[in-house]
Amino acid sequence: MTHLAQADTTTPRPDRTPRREPARSESLASGGLPATEVTLTFEDNRLASLVFGQYDQHLAHLERRLGVVVSPNGNHVTVKGPRETAEQAGRVLKTLYARAKAGAAVALGDVDGAIEESNVQRSLFPTADAGKASFDAIVTRKRGPVRARNAAQDAYLRQLKRHELTLAEGPAGTGKTWLAVGHAVSLIEQGVVERMVLSRPAVEAGERLGFLPGDMREKVDPYLRPIYDALNDFMEARHVERGLQTGMIEIAPLAFMRGRTLSNAVVLLDEAQNATSMQMKMFLTRLGEGSRMIITGDPSQIDLPPGQRSGLVEAVKLLKDVEGIGYARFEEGDVVRHDLVRRIVMAYETAARRERDEREEAMRRPVSEPQGEGDSEGLKRMLARERPR
Repeated sequence: MTHLAQADTTTPRPDRTPRREPARSESLASGGLPATEVTLTFEDNRLASLVFGQYDQHLAHLERRLGVVVSPNGNHVTVKGPRETAEQAGRVLKTLYARAKAGAAVALGDVDGAIEESNVQRSLFPTADAGKASFDAIVTRKRGPVRARNAAQDAYLRQLKRHELTLAEGPAGTGKTWLAVGHAVSLIEQGVVERMVLSRPAVEAGERLGFLPGDMREKVDPYLRPIYDALNDFMEARHVERGLQTGMIEIAPLAFMRGRTLSNAVVLLDEAQNATSMQMKMFLTRLGEGSRMIITGDPSQIDLPPGQRSGLVEAVKLLKDVEGIGYARFEEGDVVRHDLVRRIVMAYETAARRERDEREEAMRRPVSEPQGEGDSEGLKRMLARERPR
């Protein structure tokens, strides 16, 4: 039971300065819409401070995203703005309070996630999945429930839980690898699979991993560092180290996967856009009984030599509509890493799109004949007539 109450403060609170009546009809929000107030009272001051954020930064972020005015006062908070937007901000704060009460951390990204969740809930034309009470989540022992932060991540988590093989593509910072690792950890903790196999193409060294110093793990550590970071987010460091020692967590370079059958395991291939077509076919056919496979990558960051096809691009084209295979697509607007990262990705995507349009327009434009060709022929004839005999 959520211990908070919501009240419409059209009637002034006795412990506040009285307001003129009626507040709704006299005040106008931006855009000329009637403004309203929504007041929330949280029972636990400590949890309320977690919701508000350090120096009320979460409330300031909520104001910028929704265009409302949020005024905290102890364990009370008042939201002013257009009626629909103010009520939406109230739902966001309720969601964050419930999350804090469940023991989960509340960060700026969680504020964005709660806003996206409320956008789906208030959709005038909901999709088949928009009527859900909240986004999907994965649960691990270290972090507890980790909820999707936008509709794309929500669809991704549902694909991971529903299918044995899932393909995911999209720009950097959308949470593809991080959520895949979290899902893999949850499968191990639930006993669905017995081990985890992590793989990634080593593009810079090609197939010549033997020239790097150290054993197998040390050779591929630089390439798998992002996966290690995600593992440490979802598992205790001592459990990660023990899993690596016992083989419960295995590091397998893509170049060395040929000939294996992976049974009762969750297998993750990261940066799959740098796998060749042949490597991708080889990897896909490693799937054994009782296993799950997740393939993630960003088609806009292919580092393969010119002339080589990306295995991820080809696999998505061939397999995304095959029954039993899940597919998730992220766009530049789904970036959750940092707001500046989202703007950077969108700027690059806009430039690439403009360049493609210009190239296509140039290909459609008819080739015109060289200018001055007739004048050149006339000059040749004139010189021939004037040539001395």
